[in-house]
Amino acid sequence: QVQLVESGGGLVQAGGSLRLSCAASGRIYRINTMGWYRQATGKQRELVAIITSGGSTNVADSVKGRFTISRDTAKNTVYLQMNSLKPEDTAVYYCNGNINVNVLIRGDYWGQGTQVTVSS
Repeated sequence: QVQLVESGGGLVQAGGSLRLSCAASGRIYRINTMGWYRQATGKQRELVAIITSGGSTNVADSVKGRFTISRDTAKNTVYLQMNSLKPEDTAVYYCNGNINVNVLIRGDYWGQGTQVTVSS
């Protein structure tokens, strides 16, 4: 019903910046929340940032002040601006959306992931 496609990952040096994008497509009635998660090798997946339908945002303490989540509602796209990157930010970053495909049916959808590698 819904597809999420991430882009923007890559290899950067510590202190550098990347901007991740996630475009949702398909049968979308309402996007309730969209967020970014990450999973480093050998570690559990963790929430990085989330934005609600009303525009409220929450960012994990570990990236607060460095990462910013935003959206373009007309394009069904969410962004993650990552500044002052650190080696510990290295992970696969996944886009998540809690989305209604119609007034009654809601589900969680995940992108394929995009690799972010920060070298020291």
